[in-house]
Amino acid sequence: MRLATMRNGTRDGALHVVTRDGARAASAEGVAPTLLAALEEWERVRPDLEGLAADLEAGRLAGVPFDEARALAPLPRTWQWLDASAFLNHGALLSRSLGIDPILSPVPLMYQGMSHEFLPPHEAATLWNPRGDLDFEGEFAVILRDTPAGIDPEAAREHIALVTFVNDWSQRAIVVEEMGRRFGFIEGKPATAMAPIAATPDELGDAWQDGRITASLTVGLNGERFGAVPAGEMDYDFGELIAYAARTRNLAAGTVIGSGTVSSTRYAETGSACIAERRGIEIIQTGTASTPYLRDGDRVTMRVEIDGDVVFGRLDQAVVAR
Repeated sequence: MRLATMRNGTRDGALHVVTRDGARAASAEGVAPTLLAALEEWERVRPDLEGLAADLEAGRLAGVPFDEARALAPLPRTWQWLDASAFLNHGALLSRSLGIDPILSPVPLMYQGMSHEFLPPHEAATLWNPRGDLDFEGEFAVILRDTPAGIDPEAAREHIALVTFVNDWSQRAIVVEEMGRRFGFIEGKPATAMAPIAATPDELGDAWQDGRITASLTVGLNGERFGAVPAGEMDYDFGELIAYAARTRNLAAGTVIGSGTVSSTRYAETGSACIAERRGIEIIQTGTASTPYLRDGDRVTMRVEIDGDVVFGRLDQAVVAR
């Protein structure tokens, strides 16, 4: 089942089901007005949503053309956004390029980010500070139903309602300053963008394995491929990330947990899912970073394609000066 949120003049939009080819959508407001409302009663409403999706897929429900450019983020706002760094290769590359020791931690690295606004997939991203070194970060993410504190990783996987991908915008120069203060990210982390469609894990087929997505995230910059990075090297699966986040707290329905930047040890073939990693590789190989951070007018695209199926739709964002 694939779900999207369409504009209707409200902050939270209207929940829709979407066909597998992404061509048509139908309102699900008779079942749940918004995705957050559906997640809060997931066990009760999921069968009705699946029935609606099946009717749309089979042509028993006419629906309307699906225009992802008119879609909001599937969750335009929610209770909690927790972003991890589950690809250790990414951190190792950046640490090596900076000449510092990698962070050694017995638990996943994770921070709590801004959740009251997720940008629509086709909305421009603001260049808030021209000296902030604006960067995109392609990540996978899961959206949870209610999840109790103290849950173990295996049970935690069963609380994943939906899967999607995000573009976690970062102002790298400011993030470095904030890390130096040792008190978390604020200015360096503007609103994250989310793909137009969130899907149940079964929609990924064999690309969903034991709480991990093995598909590739394809990233483009100004019409050129920047990376097509397979996610199979994720060191912590989503069950482990959820269990860590839930050690001392319940996780409310609608909690979004990110994988951190998708990364591969085969980066020479796959490319990267953020500029910082490419610059780090350039420093390691040549001593100098040559790829610039984003500027006014740049355009970033992302998609995930599994056997020709663009599961989550496409993200397409221009960068505009403040």
